[in-house]
Amino acid sequence: MVGYAHNKEDLLKRLRRAEGQVRGIHRMVEEDTYCIDILTQVSAATKALETVALALLDDHLAHCVAEAAREGGTVADDKIREASAAIARLVRS
Repeated sequence: MVGYAHNKEDLLKRLRRAEGQVRGIHRMVEEDTYCIDILTQVSAATKALETVALALLDDHLAHCVAEAAREGGTVADDKIREASAAIARLVRS
């Protein structure tokens, strides 16, 4: 079972909202909307995806990493490295 199973519907709802925002941005570009207005919407869509990413990361830490830590050994080390790499990717983006 994946760590986000308990809030899967919330994640899907947030992703649908972000998808709608991206479609709206696409439409704004097609309609030659003012640049700053488009940038505002890009910022909102980015924030929506960051919210999803942070929720997934939180679930991963609380479920997968915590479970691996209880097991110990190389499994725990691998999960911690994996989580650290995911955090680094989020920080860079």
